[in-house]
Amino acid sequence: MNKKADIVIIGGGISGASIAYNLAKKGMKNIVVVEKKFIASGATGSCGAGIRQQWGTEMNCKIAKMSCDFFETANEVLEYDGDIEFKQGGYLLLASSEKEKEQFKKNIELQNSLGIHSKELTLEEAKKIVPILNTEGYASAAYYEKDGHLNPFHTTLAFSTAAERLGVEFMKYTEVTDIIVEDGKIQSVVTDKGIIETPKVVNAAGGDSQYVAKMAGVDIPVYSERHQILVTEPVDPILSTMVMSFTGNYYCQQVPHGGIVMGRGDADEPRDGNINSGWHFLDEMAKTITKLLPPLKKAMVIRQWAGLYNLTPDRQPILGPVYEVEGLYLAVGFSGHGFMFGPATGILMAEMIMGEETSIDISALNLYRFKKGELVFEPSVV
Repeated sequence: MNKKADIVIIGGGISGASIAYNLAKKGMKNIVVVEKKFIASGATGSCGAGIRQQWGTEMNCKIAKMSCDFFETANEVLEYDGDIEFKQGGYLLLASSEKEKEQFKKNIELQNSLGIHSKELTLEEAKKIVPILNTEGYASAAYYEKDGHLNPFHTTLAFSTAAERLGVEFMKYTEVTDIIVEDGKIQSVVTDKGIIETPKVVNAAGGDSQYVAKMAGVDIPVYSERHQILVTEPVDPILSTMVMSFTGNYYCQQVPHGGIVMGRGDADEPRDGNINSGWHFLDEMAKTITKLLPPLKKAMVIRQWAGLYNLTPDRQPILGPVYEVEGLYLAVGFSGHGFMFGPATGILMAEMIMGEETSIDISALNLYRFKKGELVFEPSVV
């Protein structure tokens, strides 16, 4: 099977599906998305699927707000027969020190100026939202009721089916083995099912993005690292909002079916692409969360899994063209935030590829910021 395409998008997660949909919406034809397994089988399907607008930089606040606004009407806009299950129960962020409390104040001032009506809470006010919360060791909290949680599989399927209706072809269970570049220009994408001649490629390959880039002769400053999550048995409603701490390095929420989903990072995690589950995570997660939310001591864990964070040195994505290879674009390195940024990523990348001015200025997220020392640091990340 050999074919031609106007653009090939590598990766069938939220970023790839959203970019394809938005390009097709703008009138681009002959769009092919290549996915080595099934839709949302990689980082998207493994994520915690939290959606928040409480960030510490103007750009991230705008990207998150654009995405959240889209999610609120996504079922209708994407004409999805199912339900993306957007539960806007809010995010409760806990400050662990006076320094972090002051950072929260600055974040809230910025967020409010951009139409994100977050607010600072005392610990007593935080307990009114989460009565089971143990506030010992915390200084204050921040809260925004329009943050929430989504079903990553339904959401990505909504994008991909909408894209298919517009003529996009999704080649599932198809692995990219090479990208042919001649005279500094993209020529074709080689897969295990044949060659696709194309002048444009978008690398939206998540945890495999560094390997895909190397196929085109490009080294990008990203690496992939395991992030583990667990879910408890369904329990009666006990947690109406996401609870998160940046310095505490955890998040926890109750999803619509009643299970409690939680995750945390590990500074000692090896960069080997491993996505097996481990006892160390289960032990540390249990210690952390039962101290924070004591009634969860009685909850039974029913499943544990892992996915890959594709990380950059400043924990911010790389969005834009690779100037050394004409026709190559990157949408990589989301550092754990790719799902919540998905709708905006699709809009902004489509605008960029079509030669339009982007709705949000994301020029700072270019590939070349690392060599120039112009990193974009975000104070509010787990």
